[in-house]
Amino acid sequence: MSELPTPDVPVTDAFSWPTRVYWEDTDAGGVVYHAQYVAFLERARSEWMRAHGQKQERLRLDHDLVFVVRAMQLDFLKPARLDDLLKVTAAVRRVKRASVIFAQQIWREDQLLLTAEVKVAAVSATAFRPVGLDEALYETFKSLEIAG
Repeated sequence: MSELPTPDVPVTDAFSWPTRVYWEDTDAGGVVYHAQYVAFLERARSEWMRAHGQKQERLRLDHDLVFVVRAMQLDFLKPARLDDLLKVTAAVRRVKRASVIFAQQIWREDQLLLTAEVKVAAVSATAFRPVGLDEALYETFKSLEIAG
């Protein structure tokens, strides 16, 4: 994977999704548990898909296609805490025929808390084997790639 985005620079033109930190997201000290960030990132990618007209259940039913996380690289910079309102971004970094790499960040106001690069693979929902994106979906993702 390529290097993560520069920590103090937001991914430009990125979609963002607001996320509130609840007790269930934290340890006993009110700090977000490290694995919970993965859920925050997943929600933002799911909402990114929805915002771009790609409902995941429709892809599964109509095209036998689901996306699964193949790899992720996370850089934890600062902790999120109970009651924080976070902004979780998602942007397409690179598209290949059977995978998409997302650049993601988690912000609290003007503080960057986490950077991530997440590679998702396209697989058949029934066979769970890699499949290529159909041309229309590939072109949709390709048109949304960011520089870098």
